[in-house]
Amino acid sequence: MRKLVYTTFVAFWAATGMLLALHLLSPNHNPAVVPEVVGSAIEPAGETAGAVPGPAHFTLQEIARHDRLEDCWMAIEGSVFNLTDYIPRHPTRPELLESWCGTDATAGMRTKGNDSDHSPRAWRMLERYRIGDLVAGESAG
Repeated sequence: MRKLVYTTFVAFWAATGMLLALHLLSPNHNPAVVPEVVGSAIEPAGETAGAVPGPAHFTLQEIARHDRLEDCWMAIEGSVFNLTDYIPRHPTRPELLESWCGTDATAGMRTKGNDSDHSPRAWRMLERYRIGDLVAGESAG
């Protein structure tokens, strides 16, 4: 009887530890929901001195300057995302995402290249990397 109780005890804590480790290592577990903004890494269009901080606004021309895997911004459905930190964790090869860096990648997000939309979980994960809104025109100012 002691052997059964001991085995059950060990199995319970092993399973609990495994679930905790999986939770902490999952791509969804990130306490920093908003990406860090440092110095001139983000150049919001139309920013004025003394303005109340709000969502940053970017043009496609500004997004196009971030067209490499090492500096990858994408516009998706009117929002702008800095996906640089996520690229290594994406399930596909990074090279497949490179052509979407610096562009409006709505079609890529909606079709995955094979006419199937990304999952609701992927759409929720995307929000972590949102840095602003897309605006029309060559300059928003």
